[in-house]
Amino acid sequence: MNGAGALAAYEKFAFDDGRWTRPVYRRGTGPAVIIIHEMPGLHPLVIRFADRVAAAGMTAFCPSLFGDPGREVSTGYLLGTMLRALCISREFKAWATDESSPIVDWLRALVRKAHAECGGKGVGAVGMCFTGNFALAMMTEPSVVAPVLSQPSMPLPLGARRKPAIGLSPDEVACAKRRFESEDLSAIGLRFFKDTAVPDARFDTFKRTFGGRFEAVELDPADARQDPRMRPHSVLTIHLQDDDPDGPTKKAEQRVIQFFRERTGA
Repeated sequence: MNGAGALAAYEKFAFDDGRWTRPVYRRGTGPAVIIIHEMPGLHPLVIRFADRVAAAGMTAFCPSLFGDPGREVSTGYLLGTMLRALCISREFKAWATDESSPIVDWLRALVRKAHAECGGKGVGAVGMCFTGNFALAMMTEPSVVAPVLSQPSMPLPLGARRKPAIGLSPDEVACAKRRFESEDLSAIGLRFFKDTAVPDARFDTFKRTFGGRFEAVELDPADARQDPRMRPHSVLTIHLQDDDPDGPTKKAEQRVIQFFRERTGA
């Protein structure tokens, strides 16, 4: 899949929540799933995952929050986008241990639009890497019923205080816990073992906070698709071993898509 053609099958629209306007790419029919891309942007392998969500009977909504939509990943592109995103303090809080990023409010508004248009039992959401904890923070919007956290890397795990932090406010944590119990919901978290961007202590916090409502999918880095640019990190995209249908990373992808189908009523 090349960058130029990755989004050819998608409808593009601008979404404005009254504070920010961002482009969103939409494909498919059925209940909505919000796919929030990783660094450095809405690259072709994120779009490949969205294609599979759409093929499974759901409507994929892919907002572009940073980077150039459809552009292939390169080391320079990755580093440049990361440096720029870290400086956009109005939208992202890369260092905060107990609050989510302001852009989550924009995503909640997008969820309301998507659910109104697509119906179903609710909306699925997946965040990846820099946006990994967003799906859980979005649960204060009642229509979010299937949060997935893929390699949640914020706050950046620099220092002993940030490594176990999950980047959610106390109100967001309380809301998620209450909804998990009262609505019989759950979340999925994915990571590779030994991923320094997603420390053991962070997943321990998720497990301790949410108990059995947090389904931890933790993978051996030896099972990842190897990429010379980085160690295993991106479970559903760059490091997905796509040519091994029975492999652990492929099973993780299938589990996430089935979770979306079950929870949204696709």
